[in-house]
Amino acid sequence: MATEKEIVVSGIRPTGYLHLGNYFGAIRNYIRMQEEFDCYFFVADWHSLTTHPNPKDLQANVMRVLAENIASGLDPEKVTLYAQSHVPEIAELYLLMNMLAYKGELEKVPTFKDKVRLQPENVNAGLLTYPVLMSVDILIQRAVKVPVGKDQGQHLEMARNFAQRFNNRYGELFPEPVAFNYGDNLVRILSLDGKGGKMSKSENEMSTIYLSDDDEKIRQKLKKAKTDSGSGIPGEPMPESVANLVEIMKLVSAPDTVQFYVDAFNAGTIRYGDMKTQLGEDMVKFIAPIREKAKDLQENRAYLHKIMKEGAEKARANAAQTLQQARNLIGLNYFE
Repeated sequence: MATEKEIVVSGIRPTGYLHLGNYFGAIRNYIRMQEEFDCYFFVADWHSLTTHPNPKDLQANVMRVLAENIASGLDPEKVTLYAQSHVPEIAELYLLMNMLAYKGELEKVPTFKDKVRLQPENVNAGLLTYPVLMSVDILIQRAVKVPVGKDQGQHLEMARNFAQRFNNRYGELFPEPVAFNYGDNLVRILSLDGKGGKMSKSENEMSTIYLSDDDEKIRQKLKKAKTDSGSGIPGEPMPESVANLVEIMKLVSAPDTVQFYVDAFNAGTIRYGDMKTQLGEDMVKFIAPIREKAKDLQENRAYLHKIMKEGAEKARANAAQTLQQARNLIGLNYFE
């Protein structure tokens, strides 16, 4: 007898360009998850509205994110891919959950405080209730596992809190989702500028490798990557900037290539120019197929629309069941 797979939900904002950190930190795990779980992956277009994107940019960004995820290995036959705004049931449950969210707790969320500091002229209600909408994205599909990074841990804890509050007040409906990642497969790729921060969509463009970068741009960025040569004494500790390049090399280069440069560093004979040239060529071989496939997909709007429509139909069917149960438990079922 077949058993139902556990539900996994994750979303990505259609802002900026997907980069190497997104791929190895998230998408690669999604590809593995699609074989083991019932996965709902969505483009968080409603979330992006807190920063008031240009409508034309929003549409293009949504299509690009969808195309890059498919080009990276997500199979529309195995996962449910959809735009958040194509599932209106989310908006109604968001309204209902806002009744269980309190101003004080929302104002204490670190990401909200950061946004207030960075954009004091645009502290809109959507920013304040962002964690509620994020929670509903998860709860409406009744997900039990959510692949999140450390910086989103508090948002997931809030989703658990909202599930508990609803269940305690109205009756059992929502499972309490837990953070999930393959513990042996966690990758954090640092910026190429050597400052210690992770690769980011919004930081220095030359310090981030994007999945859309052309071959020459990839080579150029890696040639300019920070390398602290240290003292050159054999056996000295590897500087963080060099260690980062080695970690990136492990992801895209042959094992013997990686070992060659590690041995050269330990012997004090490493030539960083050669190392970065080699890494540039290996990175080009890795990125180019993803970039070209994503480009082809973006030009095939009919196909992307089909994927989004089919994904929305499945996501809505599941969400509608959850929402109807929530209405019944609250008492919003006057004709039954």
